[in-house]
Amino acid sequence: MRPDIHPAYQAVDVTCSCGNTFTTGSTYGKDKMLIDVCAECHPFYTGKQKVLDSAGQIEKFNKRFGGKK
Repeated sequence: MRPDIHPAYQAVDVTCSCGNTFTTGSTYGKDKMLIDVCAECHPFYTGKQKVLDSAGQIEKFNKRFGGKK
């Protein structure tokens, strides 16, 4: 590898908008990083995600365009 072309990899303190903080390694370039969503508040990880009614959307589509070929 060529010297001096890669960014420095360092420890970064990450703070989420929900208040959760943790430390990770990154090439971000600053000591602190602010994020909007983390694993503590993201709906996928908390189990509070909203499931869309995909069957209803498919039926609606077929109702509009089902007879056309």
